[in-house]
Amino acid sequence: MKKIFLILCLLLSVFTITSCKDDENDKVEETPIETPKEKANYIKVGIADAIMMANQVGETLTEINLCISGTISSVSNVEFGNMVVSDGVDSINIYGLCDANGTQYNNLEDKPVKGDKITLYGKVHTFNGVPEFKEAVIVSFTHVTPEVDDTYQEVTIKQAREANVGDKLVISGVVAKITYAFGHVPNGFYVVDETESIYVYGDDAQRVSVGNTVKLGGTKDYYVLEKEQNNALKYGYKGCCQLKDSILLENEATESEFNKDWITESTVKSIIDTPVTENITTTIFKVNALIKKVPGSGFTNYYIEDIDGETGSYVYTANNGSDFEWLDEFDGKICTVYLSPINCKSTSSGCNWRFIPILVIDEKYQFDLKDAPDYAITYKGLDQFKKIYSSDPALELVTTVSSELLGFDGVTLEYQSSNTDVIYLETTEDKVIFHTKSIGTATVTITAKYQDYTAVKEVSIEVTDKIEYETISIADAIASSDDTQVTIKGIVVSSLVNQSGFYISDDTGIIAVTCSAEQLEDISLGNMVVVTGTRIHRKDADKTHAGQSVIDQATILTNYYGSHEYSTELFNTKTSIAELYSLDVNTDYTTTIYVVTGVVKITTGQYSSNIDIYDVEGKNKIGLYCSSAKQYSWLEDYVGQEVVLEIAMCNWNNKTYYRGCVISVTCDGVKTNNNLNFQ
Repeated sequence: MKKIFLILCLLLSVFTITSCKDDENDKVEETPIETPKEKANYIKVGIADAIMMANQVGETLTEINLCISGTISSVSNVEFGNMVVSDGVDSINIYGLCDANGTQYNNLEDKPVKGDKITLYGKVHTFNGVPEFKEAVIVSFTHVTPEVDDTYQEVTIKQAREANVGDKLVISGVVAKITYAFGHVPNGFYVVDETESIYVYGDDAQRVSVGNTVKLGGTKDYYVLEKEQNNALKYGYKGCCQLKDSILLENEATESEFNKDWITESTVKSIIDTPVTENITTTIFKVNALIKKVPGSGFTNYYIEDIDGETGSYVYTANNGSDFEWLDEFDGKICTVYLSPINCKSTSSGCNWRFIPILVIDEKYQFDLKDAPDYAITYKGLDQFKKIYSSDPALELVTTVSSELLGFDGVTLEYQSSNTDVIYLETTEDKVIFHTKSIGTATVTITAKYQDYTAVKEVSIEVTDKIEYETISIADAIASSDDTQVTIKGIVVSSLVNQSGFYISDDTGIIAVTCSAEQLEDISLGNMVVVTGTRIHRKDADKTHAGQSVIDQATILTNYYGSHEYSTELFNTKTSIAELYSLDVNTDYTTTIYVVTGVVKITTGQYSSNIDIYDVEGKNKIGLYCSSAKQYSWLEDYVGQEVVLEIAMCNWNNKTYYRGCVISVTCDGVKTNNNLNFQ
């Protein structure tokens, strides 16, 4: 206390105790905050002096308040008002901010935000060695609005969406939705006019509310997360259509509904099927959709799915789902949803749309049974066929469609070929098998019937000559040097886990193949395929371990279909689980399949879940590589049982140990293969 008193005396000898106001030469109009009389006088200091004082007192708060002025550099917490204030030279953290009446930052009708000038007082100290203000109170602040010059062009939102990257634009419209960065910090918002919608990225999100009519400037951009840019470029995805560097020019603090006249009625399936090369990000669609809430370990996923309850995507969140708790009341319901694909997650395996629900209305959706035949064809019939075949798929077709969700049962599907020399349909034991025969083009007519209702649609299919490729054996591919382009032919044995791809096998060996999710849609377990890709060991350049053997970023050249049995002759049956755990990662074991007897065990924590294979004695285990045990949900029926497993060793993420990937599990003589990526 003596030390603090001496420091205060020193400050009092240097600074004049004044009413805390900005310097007279500041040319800004401030929002005054009434200061209680008992706190009318403070020590007015510069930020450098406040930092010095904080360092002097350490973790103990000063007994007297200091007053500073500066510009808000950032706001990190919009509930408490945690921010950084700078005078252009020095900066200091503000931990918690309220007005003179004690109203917390998030409850202020008018909030100081990034870029605003502010005067505040409070006590200083250090936290973890960093100087900061605590118990801070606003004296006054000024919203600083940058001016737009004649380089900005006033346009409709539709025109803004079509503008070039870098164009400086001014738009007007109604705020339809606010998005949040981690910590529930507003980081952007949707603006809608009578022509279209667009996303606006910037701190102005902290100054607007849903329903406000705004006018703002911004720079046209297409945003892709830096680490995803290469993959986005690979698949032709331009990025999130948006305006950045927003400048809020006007804000009518109204509560208006956004214009819906221009919005297209669509389906979730249609949006999901839209190529990522098309500019549909941040536009709004109206759909009937099923809302699903799926709690996880420390997070919640929300899904928006079509009325089939299967086709859809997840809601984009930076807060583990907590910013979408308002969807809880719609869980399990088919609702009218105004939604927007805000961006695509771009990975080596492809790009997938992610949604933002703008507005959800529960209108007690009731499926019209007269639409059941059309539904059956659209959602179950047409997607069975490819446009081009080079070999006979011998594909079993769907003949009946039911939906418990929509309330109908037993829609029948019938198929007819326009040219049986090109395509013919074989009926055996109530099954309809689709075959190709000769080169040419034929039309398959699908007729769906339900009660007195009928729907008919056609699909044109081309049959081309069977292409033979020059291939090498998988053993030769494994023996090839890294970065060698190889073409191999083999059987699709099993899905990879936490990677997009599969294991491929012939009589000489087995190896992992990575490919896009789109290519996986055209193959199934047991198919005979030809793939080409780069043989590598996936690992960081500075690592000495062997890494993961893989045919990387492969292209499936052709699918000869079929349901082929893969050879197990080269599988290792003599290595125990204890020995698998101890394998040296400096040696490549990722192209060997090990057959072990073990017990499946799943461990679930607050934020994660793991799955392990124990030996029968329960003494030794090998962990399975996955993002969570949910990726092995197909093994849940075998938990605690003694089963036989085919396991591949893998090291996709530069670990100092191997983990396993289950190829198959055999219980009571029945073998089930890992089908994760083919579901």
